[in-house]
Amino acid sequence: MLLPPLSLARAVLVAAALMLLPGTAHADFHLCNNTGSRVGVAVGYKDPEGAWVTEGWWNLSARSCETVLKGTLVARYYYIYAIDYDRGGEWSGQAYMCTRDKEFTIQGTQDCLARGYDKTGFFEVDTGEQRTWTVQLTETGDTAQQRPPLTPGMPVLPTPGRQFPTQLPKTPAR
Repeated sequence: MLLPPLSLARAVLVAAALMLLPGTAHADFHLCNNTGSRVGVAVGYKDPEGAWVTEGWWNLSARSCETVLKGTLVARYYYIYAIDYDRGGEWSGQAYMCTRDKEFTIQGTQDCLARGYDKTGFFEVDTGEQRTWTVQLTETGDTAQQRPPLTPGMPVLPTPGRQFPTQLPKTPAR
């Protein structure tokens, strides 16, 4: 069946307009290892039902990034624990959650030791309810020139240990 010229023109215009629309931005939780060491990362968050979950381990090579949670962020606060495999040290905090030595997904943060898990201190990441977020792990010895630029108004949160995290929101794609 042939379309009348006016209908064909409309169909071509609609198709062209759809192609010009911006693609959907990927909204994820990313973690970047800006050190010269291999790093292991665990993440804590609330699932869609509101229950706490911890997951690990993402193994990041030196100077690399990884998407640790895919999709639009649904909470304001996420929690990170990371360990430097090569030089020792860790990025940690006072939010205690369950982990283990091998790959894991653990439901709940209560009674870690009684359930056969380790009790590990995570540091809090305040995303400010952004849809996407990137955490940068750096060494305390980095000079300002070596660190990625900070977005004004975004906090740098020191944590116990020899290293600290730097948080940067990801600019949405346009």
